[in-house]
Formats: sequence, structure tokens, C-alpha cells
Amino acid sequence: MTRATELSDRPLIAVLDYGIGNLHSAQKALERGGADARLTADPGLIADAAGVVLPGVGAFGACMDALREAGLETPSQDAVASGKPFLGICVGMQMLFTKSEEDAHAAGLAVIPGTVKWIPAGPKIPQMQWNRLDLSHPGDPMLQGLGSDPYVYFVHSLHGVPDDVDVVAATVEYGTTLNAAFRLNNVFAVQFHPEKSSVPGLQLLANFVTVCGDR
Repeated sequence: MTRATELSDRPLIAVLDYGIGNLHSAQKALERGGADARLTADPGLIADAAGVVLPGVGAFGACMDALREAGLETPSQDAVASGKPFLGICVGMQMLFTKSEEDAHAAGLAVIPGTVKWIPAGPKIPQMQWNRLDLSHPGDPMLQGLGSDPYVYFVHSLHGVPDDVDVVAATVEYGTTLNAAFRLNNVFAVQFHPEKSSVPGLQLLANFVTVCGDR
């Protein structure tokens, strides 16, 4: 089997490349999960992809600025509107919200109505550790096979608070209950880093690849 034939059997997943963070780690983890994952800022490739991933690390406002400067705001919104599977990771998850307390002047993509809020005072901030997911939507295809006690890796000082609490797919306990994952139609988003979360995280990414391949 040639390399081209092998890749043609894998779902094409566009990993949005807007110059922020270590995008290659998400790409490589998706490839391990069976995807033809490509870093791209090409609207045509994004439109052709079976699924789209929006990673992100750093500050909400800086990431939104970089996404817009790369010309990827409209392709991101078009991908969501198309109904194809869309995955937001870490600050990429936060960018799907309407706004963030981290930067009152920065507008998010407003895919998930709600606000990204600071973790309440009490525990050490940022949360930089492994923590156990409590699944609110255990039947979600993205959450299958994570095991009975799924621990994943977090590095964050804020968490998403959607207007509709039913959007929350998983939470963690850290001084209080924090929202860790979200589901809204074809969009799934996580505050943790699945590419750094060993078996449960890689399983989640493999689940995303499967969902993309089933379209």
C-alpha cells in the first residue's frame, strides 16, 4: 500500500494553524488515532475536511487576535455551521465561547453562548495537574472507552460557564466544581489537554477520528 493510499483511508482532519502554541502535538496525537491530520490555514482544505480541530494555549485575547489575523475566524464558524465534527482544545475551547473575563475587550467565536470565568479563589491557580473527569454525558461518542476512572491533564486558570448547563459534558473538582468538557450539536470542546493525557486523552482523540470517519 502506498503512502497516498494509506492516507486516503484515513479521515482528513484540519488542525487550524494560526501560529499559537504547540500545534504539532495535537496533530501527531490525531495521526496516532488514525487521522490524516494536517496543520492548515487554507479555507479550502478546512471546507473539505471531515472534521476540524481548534487547539490553543496562552491568553484568550491574543489567541482570538491571531485567529483573525490568520483569516481563520470565518472558516471556523463556517465549519461549525456545516455540521461537521468540530473539536476545541484548551484555549481553543475557550475561544468557542462568547467572551472571557480574562480580556473584556476580546470577542470570542460565540459558538457556545456563555462566558469563560476565572477559577474561584481557594485552590492554587492555575490548576496544573491530573484530575478526574466526572462525566455528565457518559453516552457521548467522544467519551466512550475512557475507562471508569479517567484522569486527564489540566493547565488553566479559567473555565467555561455556558448559558445552558446541559451543554456541560464533564466536570472536575478543584476547590469547587469546574466545567471541563462541553457538547453543543456537532461541537465538542475540552479544557484539558487530551494530547498530554495518556490513555484517556488519546482515546478521546481516537473517538473524534472515528466520529469524523463515520460521516
